[in-house]
Amino acid sequence: MEYTIRDANAADMPHVLNLIKELASFEKEDHAVEVTVDDLVAAGYGAQALFHCFVAEADKAIVGMAVIYPRYSTWKGPVIHLEDLIVTEKMRGSGLGNALLKEVVKYGDRAGVKRISWEVLDWNEPAIQFYEKKGARVMRDWDVVQLNEEAMAHFLKNN
Repeated sequence: MEYTIRDANAADMPHVLNLIKELASFEKEDHAVEVTVDDLVAAGYGAQALFHCFVAEADKAIVGMAVIYPRYSTWKGPVIHLEDLIVTEKMRGSGLGNALLKEVVKYGDRAGVKRISWEVLDWNEPAIQFYEKKGARVMRDWDVVQLNEEAMAHFLKNN
């Protein structure tokens, strides 16, 4: 099946949100998605864009996406974080994931970043194998640390 990769636009955000929800479901976190289409449009296409998004189209439907945003490493300098890369189940194995990752890497190369980083669930062996095959180093000795809104409020109240 033929597909194209392009920069997303605000009109694509309903489809992007559906892909985000599909990814959350795959990761067994269906309840965790709080963003809305309006949130995505405001964050990605407002006065100061917080992310960049690529979409993959096949048969006039959006069947994959990658969302990235800039970060800064105090060790390396400018880097990019790949927040999500998702390909619909029916398109997995088509080369679409590779094409999306390649677009992200080309973007990072043009931007002159020193690294592209992302997280992968430790039980998602197909994704881990895919990323390692592409030359990525999966750092299993690091843990992701987060404070959600409730934890931030608790911290601020008690510290």
